[in-house]
Parts: sequence; C-alpha cells; structure tokens
Amino acid sequence: MNDNPLHALKELGQHLWLDNLSRALLQEGTLQRLIVEDGIDGITSNPAIFQKAIVGSPWYRADLERLRGAGLEPEARYEALAIPDVQAACDMLLPTYVASAGEAGYVSLEVSPALAHDTAGTLDAALRLRQAVVRDNLLIKVPATPAGVLAFEQLTAAGVRTNVTLIFSLAQYEAVAQAYLRGAQRWLDAGGDAQSPRAVASVFLSRVDTLVDQRLAAIGSTPAQALQGKTGVALAKCCHQRYLELFHGPEFAALALAGMRRQTPLWASTGTKNPAYSDVLYVEALIGKESINTLPDATLAAFRDHGRVGDTLGEGLAEAQLQLAALAGLGIDLDEVGDTLQVDGLRIFAQAYDKLLAAVM
Repeated sequence: MNDNPLHALKELGQHLWLDNLSRALLQEGTLQRLIVEDGIDGITSNPAIFQKAIVGSPWYRADLERLRGAGLEPEARYEALAIPDVQAACDMLLPTYVASAGEAGYVSLEVSPALAHDTAGTLDAALRLRQAVVRDNLLIKVPATPAGVLAFEQLTAAGVRTNVTLIFSLAQYEAVAQAYLRGAQRWLDAGGDAQSPRAVASVFLSRVDTLVDQRLAAIGSTPAQALQGKTGVALAKCCHQRYLELFHGPEFAALALAGMRRQTPLWASTGTKNPAYSDVLYVEALIGKESINTLPDATLAAFRDHGRVGDTLGEGLAEAQLQLAALAGLGIDLDEVGDTLQVDGLRIFAQAYDKLLAAVM
C-alpha cells in the first residue's frame, strides 16, 4: 500500500472523497476497502448516482417491494431506500470524522432538484433530511442557484452542515463563499458553537471544458485551439486563489479567531469526458491542502494505477488567470458559460430524479 499514489495525495493535505454511493458498495465491502486501503474520507452523491444504484441493483428489490405496499408517495419511497445507505456510509466514516475533529468523514445527500429555485422548499427539505438521517457527519447538498444560495446562507445561520453543488464559474463561487461568510457570522452572533458549521463548495470541472472546447472549436483559430482542455483546471486554480484571499484574509479573520471552519473548495465532475485528455487530468493538476477532490470509481482506479503526485494546486496561477482572460478576449463569457452549465446540470439531475421516482412507483 505504500506505493499507492492516493496516499501521497493525502499526505499533501488534500481530502479524497468518492463520488458514488450504493448499497452494493456498502454490503459487498467495497466502500470499507476504499476507506482503509485508499484513504477515502468522504462521499458525495446526487440523484443520478442514486438512480443508477437503485434501478440497477438487486440489493434494493426486497425493500422496494415492501415499500410499494406501504402506501407511500414515490419521493418518500426513494428516501426510505436512500437514507439507510447514507446512514450506513456515515457510520463507516465516523472514525474518520472523529479523528479529523469534524474536518472530514462526511456523506452528502442532495435535496430534490425540483426545489432548485425554491428557497423555502430547499430549507424545509434540508431540515427534514437532516432530521431523518440523524448523523453529525451528514452534509445536505443544495444547488448554487440564486434560490439555493439564499437557502444555504440560512442553513449555515442555523448550523446545518452543507455541500453547495453545481458551481461552474468564479461568479457562482463568489456568491457561495459570501453566503457562507454571512451565514457563519449570523450563527456566531446568535450564540452558536463556532465548530458546528461545516460547508464545502463543489466546483464542477470537466463539464466546463466540454462546453468551452465546443465554443473554441467553433471559433477555429490557432489561438482558440491552443486554449482547449485547460479551462476546468484554470477555473479551479482561480477559485482556490479566491478561497485563500477570502478565508485567510480580513473578511474571515474574526470568524477564524472565534474558531469557525473555513468553507473548503471541492473539485467535482473530475471524470475526464474527452478521451484525448489524460484520465487523471483533474486530479494531477489540482493536488494541494485545503481542498477536496471527489472522484468517480473509474478516475479513482486510474489515479491509483498511474497517477503522478505533486503539490500542484498552487502552481500556474498566472497561467490560469491568463487562460480565463484569453477566453474573454475571444468573446467567451465564462459567467454565461457557468449559468448555461448550471441550468443543464439541473436538467440532468431532474431527469435522473424523475426516472428514479418512476422506478420506485
């Protein structure tokens, strides 16, 4: 195990999460092996992951048949299947949570994508799910839509631990970070325990490259071609730099002094979609402390097999900033790209959620 590059990645201070959760992973011992052998110290899930898990696995059949006779609505049936998996994963990661003093060891559970533009509905669902799971190492996942960001601020002000997802631009990251600053201050002003809030900001990468590369290909010039395949990594590096400015700067200084946790950037959508690019592109270029990388199974296996480790997250910031500036110079509006991708991501999750609900009817 000593030559496992995943261990070296963690030695450089990066948390490594698995972007998958299913009953098969739990019951067949795979998740426990990943925790012990690879150092996985967190799990992310989403409607698409649970749709694939529940529809394609025999592990849910007996429970599903029982629930179909219980007179429950489809969403309640889905939650009755998913919540025990989340609880079991939380329990497996509890030693990590305790050993890290609450910094790691979390499992994410997402609110319904139908609530993406409903602040009050998101708040209600988040509080209900937290009460149903009853685990300290649960993160409630909400989208970085304007309504979701408002809900996130209020959840932070109420001490609810949260994963803000579907961030595709610097502007979206900024909104999420500022919401955490406000919510954390409100929590502290109300007399809350500074160590209670925990939040991560999930920045999606490969989908950014897919759309930006399409637009660069449409431009077709040599300078445009030279920019392909670099935007996702550049976005992550610039987001992390903004994280350092905000959470190690004057805006967070009083909260830090009180003992408040920083909101950690998380690299999501790290499975390479373009086969012309390295299958570990979004891992090797973004290794560094005060960050999380959540990997799908295939990317985890690829990095275990041939990943190269270096303290790379802080490198190449100037080049990353030039990349984003060059895209703007070619007329590619990255705020618009981020908004387009967020709408598309919500559509994908909503479709998966609808298929999931249909499967449990």
